Amino acid sequence: MKLAMAFLFLLVSATVICAQSADPSKWMCRNLSESGGFLYQGETIFGSQACRPIEQTSPSVPRRESGTTVPAPGPAPVPAPVYAGPITTKVEPGSTVFIAPMNGFETYLAAAMTKKKVQMALVASEAQADFVLTGTSEEKKAGWAKMAFTGNIHSDDAASVTMTNRKSGAIAFAYAVNKKNTLHGEQTSAEACAKHLQDHIEGKE
Repeated sequence: MKLAMAFLFLLVSATVICAQSADPSKWMCRNLSESGGFLYQGETIFGSQACRPIEQTSPSVPRRESGTTVPAPGPAPVPAPVYAGPITTKVEPGSTVFIAPMNGFETYLAAAMTKKKVQMALVASEAQADFVLTGTSEEKKAGWAKMAFTGNIHSDDAASVTMTNRKSGAIAFAYAVNKKNTLHGEQTSAEACAKHLQDHIEGKE
């Protein structure tokens, strides 16, 4: 009698929740007849099946495959140093200077600075220099008509130079020259630039 009452109770319970259906992704189910109509602990009846909830787990983190390495983060970029010293256009005697390429005019400048005894040491690398000298030069040779009718073989030459302090970025010296009817062209212009640079070092201009 007791067995019949228990089975009747299970049938009533089944009719109450028979409209429900188990979500296969959340429940593990079995046929209720496998246990003679009895439920095990934690089970719920869904129609003719007894189901227990599946423990939900958090999304798994993708595993790193064996033999691969995860690159370490690189070092943070180092900001460029900012010059915090005084800004001055003074050029101390004995300072080093690098003459940047100027389509050959740099050769004339180097020779002129030696000839005019400019109190600066020429270096072959910008990294070794206190100052960098840049500039341009343009030579206009006499045309054939000028040479034929006047016999003048002199040329016109224009040049400009700028010397910058590598640490502060300040322009320490700038000079422009325009020579007319010169026999030696770029040499004459370079010597004029060197002379005025030495005057600037000595504080004459």
